[in-house]
Amino acid sequence: MNIIVIGGGPGGYVAAIRAAQLGAAVTLVEKQHLGGTCLNVGCIPTKCLLHSAELLEDIRRQGAEIGVKVTGAEVDFPQVIRHKNDISKKLTGGVAGLLRMNKVKVVDGEAAFTGPRKLEVKKADGTKEPMTADAIIVATGSVNARPPIPGLRENPNCIDSTGALSLERLPRSMVVIGGGVIGLELACAYAAFGTKITVVEAMDHMLPMLDGDLTKVGVDHMKKMGMEFHLECPVQSVEPSPVGAKVVCKNKAGETVSFEAEKVLVAIGRKANTEALALDRGGIKHDRGRILVNERMQTNVSGVYAIGDCVAGHAQLAHTASAMGEVAAENIMGQDSVYDESTNPTCVYIEPEAASVGLTEEQCKEKGIAYKVGKFPMSANGKALILNGGEGLVKIIAGAKYGEVLGMHIIGPRATDLIAEGALAIRLEATLDELITTIHSHPTVTETMREAALHAEKRAIHTANR
Repeated sequence: MNIIVIGGGPGGYVAAIRAAQLGAAVTLVEKQHLGGTCLNVGCIPTKCLLHSAELLEDIRRQGAEIGVKVTGAEVDFPQVIRHKNDISKKLTGGVAGLLRMNKVKVVDGEAAFTGPRKLEVKKADGTKEPMTADAIIVATGSVNARPPIPGLRENPNCIDSTGALSLERLPRSMVVIGGGVIGLELACAYAAFGTKITVVEAMDHMLPMLDGDLTKVGVDHMKKMGMEFHLECPVQSVEPSPVGAKVVCKNKAGETVSFEAEKVLVAIGRKANTEALALDRGGIKHDRGRILVNERMQTNVSGVYAIGDCVAGHAQLAHTASAMGEVAAENIMGQDSVYDESTNPTCVYIEPEAASVGLTEEQCKEKGIAYKVGKFPMSANGKALILNGGEGLVKIIAGAKYGEVLGMHIIGPRATDLIAEGALAIRLEATLDELITTIHSHPTVTETMREAALHAEKRAIHTANR
């Protein structure tokens, strides 16, 4: 079985390795960098900046209190960027090594369809080579979306997340357009470094993917960091300014307001990176570039599969792309594999970090599911008190009748690591009782999960049963 994978990000390279493990001869076509957005200009670089920022925040905010006096803690911004580049380089080198180890052939070039299951690959040297295979997996990911705001494209001080990860100098001020994950993660990093941050958001709330209780804790913390928020404040235009750029908005009252800053970060989401693929020539059905697939990641064209950010109707996350990649490879190689997003965690690396899996209260209400809620504050957990002063909470949603875990929502220290317990609980259809009868080690932040389960059953030990 010959397979071509288009794209070497966390979806494509995982699909290529899984298919090779199952005995396929695999060629991976990548036009730019192995590791895709995630390793080069996305999740990993952003987390590098956030780690530097978190350490600085801890020293400034908590250092003296815990007996660590530091004078003159400051940001060496060029070194922050160098560290980020070093980590990315190690990981992308690791991907190249894994592909070699699994005998995946890597071709540097850009692929486009010339017909059903037929490709033409434009190589780095400009030559073009026709290619075909028994199966093709499209894993071209996504790119930053650029809204049609007048004056935006013309202003060099308007940057996207890629630009924000490669600045040479720390800006004194930044307006962030968009209150989603990408915008707020980068806003937290730059605010900690000392940049004055102003966030403008067209909707009446931020981080819509998170439970409202979590968002409230996160926004309160970001305000303490000095960040300003303007909700229901859609951007009308961007104008030149001696400072850098002027963002003109219309506020809730319908008045024109403006914000000036050295840099403007445009973070209003991402769109499928399929423009160069010529999907129509390949006969592949799509919704404005987002490829339509079934639960086996098959497109409407026999032998053509699509995974990750370039598909319609699924979360645009590195770990979902990897999971889809394994599903596509297994189906091509004769196994019966189905993609199930019910255990997919959403992780938001704001300060403090937040994570969510399964259903929220709002979703339970919409679906008419009878549920009960358990909550536990981080302020009542010893390890959380040590780590961040006890800021945050755990919230568990469970079925009213049987107590099966339907959702888990965490904000606080280690939230993005802890969420795996919630995902596993949903996958195994675990009940509150099963969480309660699992002994959790002390002192750890994981104890908060058992405590939240106890609270849902009105059995809380370390908090009030209200």
